[in-house]
Amino acid sequence: MKLTAIAAAVICAASAVDAQSLEAWGSSDYWDILVDPTLGDGCLIQSEFEDGSVVRIGFNRRDGGGYVTAFNTAWGDIEEGVSYPVLFSLDGQDYDADAVGIYLADVPGADIEFDNPDFLLDIAAKNTMTLYTEQGEVMSIDLTGSYQALEAAMVCQEEMD
Repeated sequence: MKLTAIAAAVICAASAVDAQSLEAWGSSDYWDILVDPTLGDGCLIQSEFEDGSVVRIGFNRRDGGGYVTAFNTAWGDIEEGVSYPVLFSLDGQDYDADAVGIYLADVPGADIEFDNPDFLLDIAAKNTMTLYTEQGEVMSIDLTGSYQALEAAMVCQEEMD
């Protein structure tokens, strides 16, 4: 099994994303703001990238935390429910995390959860997020517009409360 596949899984193909019952709330530049009824009406931002990956950054209202999730059809070696050690870098500041393998409409992905949702604003305030596994770099995404989008997601979340 390749951990590189996991990092790629953190991003999701648009067709798979549509298969989940996300509700549109708005948009902000490069990001869509959506509501996920399966996470207690948690609001999230989502964007698709050139490599076909889709990244979500959002609030999990069931447990009060936050998450970064990505899916990509190229990440076929990920096992659902298996935890993979990853390192992600935000403008050169490194964080260790565990990514859990998930599938959405048969598209592999990875989910990184945080118990402090304020950390999501720290992510959005950066320019680039790069994800690494033991094999090296898996994905690097441009976070342009993510701060404004996450601010909109917070307004969305206030409405859901």
